[in-house]
Amino acid sequence: MSTPDIPALSRAATEARGLAMDAVAACHSGHLGLPLGAAEIGAALYGHFLRHDPADPAWPNRDRFVLSAGHGSMFVYGWLHLAGFDLPLDEVKAFRKLHSKTPGHPEFGETAGVEATTGPLGQGTGNLVGMAIAAKMAAARFNTPEHTVFDHLVVGLAGDGCLQEGVSHEAASLAGRLGLDNLVMLYDSNDVTLDALASKTQNEDTARRYEACQWDVATLPDGHDIAAIAAALDAARARRNGKPKLIVCKTTIAKGIPEVAGSSKGHGEAGVKFIPAARKALGLPEETFFVSPQTRAFFAARKAAQSKARADWQATHAAWAKANPAKAAELAKGLAGDHGTAESLLAAIPEMGSNKHATRASGELVLNAAAKASPLVVSGSADLHGSTKNYLKDMGDFDVATPSGRNLYFGIREHAMGAILNGIAYHGVFKGSGATFLTFSDYLRPSIRVAALAKLQVFYIFTHDSVGVGEDGPTHQPVETVAALRCIPNLDVLRPADAEETAAAYAHAVSRRDGPVALVLSRQNVPSLDAIPASARRAGTLRGGYVARRESAPLERILIGTGSELQLALAAADQLGAGTRVVSLPSLEVFARQPKPYRDEVLPPGCARRVSVEAGVTLPWGRLVGHAGKAVGTDRFGLSAPGDTVMRELGVTVEAVVEAARSV
Repeated sequence: MSTPDIPALSRAATEARGLAMDAVAACHSGHLGLPLGAAEIGAALYGHFLRHDPADPAWPNRDRFVLSAGHGSMFVYGWLHLAGFDLPLDEVKAFRKLHSKTPGHPEFGETAGVEATTGPLGQGTGNLVGMAIAAKMAAARFNTPEHTVFDHLVVGLAGDGCLQEGVSHEAASLAGRLGLDNLVMLYDSNDVTLDALASKTQNEDTARRYEACQWDVATLPDGHDIAAIAAALDAARARRNGKPKLIVCKTTIAKGIPEVAGSSKGHGEAGVKFIPAARKALGLPEETFFVSPQTRAFFAARKAAQSKARADWQATHAAWAKANPAKAAELAKGLAGDHGTAESLLAAIPEMGSNKHATRASGELVLNAAAKASPLVVSGSADLHGSTKNYLKDMGDFDVATPSGRNLYFGIREHAMGAILNGIAYHGVFKGSGATFLTFSDYLRPSIRVAALAKLQVFYIFTHDSVGVGEDGPTHQPVETVAALRCIPNLDVLRPADAEETAAAYAHAVSRRDGPVALVLSRQNVPSLDAIPASARRAGTLRGGYVARRESAPLERILIGTGSELQLALAAADQLGAGTRVVSLPSLEVFARQPKPYRDEVLPPGCARRVSVEAGVTLPWGRLVGHAGKAVGTDRFGLSAPGDTVMRELGVTVEAVVEAARSV
């Protein structure tokens, strides 16, 4: 470990404060509190501790840094610029401007060096846990006795707001249980929240809470002492003792602007009017966005040293790859986000034959086959493996002593599960999936939304998909939930009708590269649609929709079914005559991306007599059935009774479909 250059780091901290002040002042928007209050933390991190290479931000063995308190984005932008990442000063000056690389909150994929879109407070604490899990998995899977290709740390900065959010409690508990000693989180403990001093809403001992979760905790009474911060970080890297690390840094929010420092007014831009005097008091020149030649030279030398460390790693990697070509090929595919094509995955999934399996049960067979074909797929459940049927057989459980295991036990922590899956995706090697009942998907909805926004490779397995759940009653019957998921841009929602559609749905979920997928599976048994060739069901599902039964006379009407209700549409067609077409539409989103000629071939625009059927709210179907059509479903909550009884009581029946079709 090198000795920190305290004078150089202190100068850089002052200049980072100046950059934050000038950027917020220029756009009259943003948050001064954290970038000013945590400037010394940034100096210790970027000027001393973090092992990365600004010339190669995607270096696989880099330390990952996540700013959980994303509102303080000028912290990370200022330090990325100073450290020499591809973030020119003009981009810092364009803070919060349209199409700049410095948006209001850091966005993954938009700015070199930004490792995660954290967005809502607390998300980053879960992302850190996911990254740390992935790093442990990568080391176990790819390191050999002769070569170490993965030994990096995952480092984060969180504030009071992050640690008040419930997701941070879930994430901290699991991180301690899993012994993630490659995780270091700094806590910017300034005792201030947006509305008031933190004492207004909290009186817990955060350090003791994390100790109770089996974290190592170090408390720095002066969070502006760079030498103390650097020493605590170095100790955290050296001490791999089976515990994640929390470094509590007692800081002053908005330090450098006396008029608002230490108060809730220091959180946002209230201190802007005092900036000219503050800059002068800090010894900064009148020139705004000032960075001294000395600071430039310091970080240029550090960047060169970091590039040398990365080059040394590349030599190790080359020797490892030569000795382990199969491992190297596997890693290269993971880093490229290549977990197989849908076609190759389907080739590895045997046809299911005639059966009456619930799609969750079919999913168990399908996922295991897909995971064998795609070895970097990992799967977890929120304490529901026995119900969600997504356990990977003979592939081991991830745990302290078995980090190569591919099954994750999240416990009853849905929100953390979502954030952790995002962290696994941000890490960039493995494809993570997680399961729970569909009705609980709202517990991880913020994480799903971020995954969709950041185009992450994640998939979710949501079972017990409709009022067909039955006796558990309306709290467990997700009538509105599928519709709510369909509202999230860039989330593909697939609700397969039988085993073969389920196979294709999983193939799509594993192979998709530009966003997350939600698989919505039944608890109740469904018949296999044997009248439709398995190849047609699979190919049609990959396109989001297809003609399940073509009319044998001039087209009169179209029945659209999805999931377990496709069988109702097919049965209704038997009563409606030869001019009836039945369309299976497992995914509205995937179907909407198909070329217009294909969509028009499946749903001819000239046929306005359309009826949809789904055991949920009818709102999503209006755009497909049109004003002239009807949607059979339920716009009320369910009932506690056997599933088929609930279906009849709510009017989701063959008879209801026939009646609707005859009335349009």
